[in-house]
Amino acid sequence: MAAPTEKHDVFKAIADPTRREVLRLLAENERPISEIADHFDMSRTAVTKHLQILTEAELISGRKEGREKIYQLHPEPLTEVKQWLSYYEKFWGNKLAMLKHLVEDENY
Repeated sequence: MAAPTEKHDVFKAIADPTRREVLRLLAENERPISEIADHFDMSRTAVTKHLQILTEAELISGRKEGREKIYQLHPEPLTEVKQWLSYYEKFWGNKLAMLKHLVEDENY
């Protein structure tokens, strides 16, 4: 009996710069593994491990097409990241407003 696939945390999946670049590539269009691997200076096996983590986080999926596996992006899980970041936008907005006030203040 096969072990169940472990679901990876979306935040952990996007923590690696290689995986973020894979997501960027797949945002442009779906790609076969060979084309994805060509963008990186690492073995195809290493790229496959990154693809597996992204698949387990449900950020991408792959389908067999002939002898090649074609991957496509599923950005929906990134909404969790967007929601988390949106909480902190108020702090960025406040800091920018304070900076604008300091820059425009003639008495400073």
